[in-house]
Amino acid sequence: MAYSKIAVAIDFSPTADVVIQRALDMAHNNAALLCLTHIVDHLPPMGFGEEPLIAPDWMIPENTLLQEAEKSLNNFALTHAVIAAEQVVAVGTPHHEIARIAAEKNCDLIVVGSHGRHGVRLLLGSTANGVLHHALCDVLAVRIPNE
Repeated sequence: MAYSKIAVAIDFSPTADVVIQRALDMAHNNAALLCLTHIVDHLPPMGFGEEPLIAPDWMIPENTLLQEAEKSLNNFALTHAVIAAEQVVAVGTPHHEIARIAAEKNCDLIVVGSHGRHGVRLLLGSTANGVLHHALCDVLAVRIPNE
């Protein structure tokens, strides 16, 4: 099966280089378009007793976070010579937003990094695991070696 549009989840960690390289290989092998996605996971700070606090003055406004993420995603694309890719930045829970964007953009494959966690870490969940369970298309979890 050939893929025509591939969503790539980029988190700007050092391991994102491995993920984008695998996505570029898949795009090249399938003559597919890329859709680079980055999700700003902006959770309210938790106070004593684990209740969300009212936004203090020091919190960064959401539009500023989005603008900075857009700049970072554009720089990431330029650094990796991904010129013709669509770029999407959103705020929310990463696995929900990645799956939503992939469906909205009619992607037939999502490429996401996975650290291959076991035990308690797996029970706590991960972005790759969440994407796998929410996506309406195929998901390629790129194994990232543990450091």
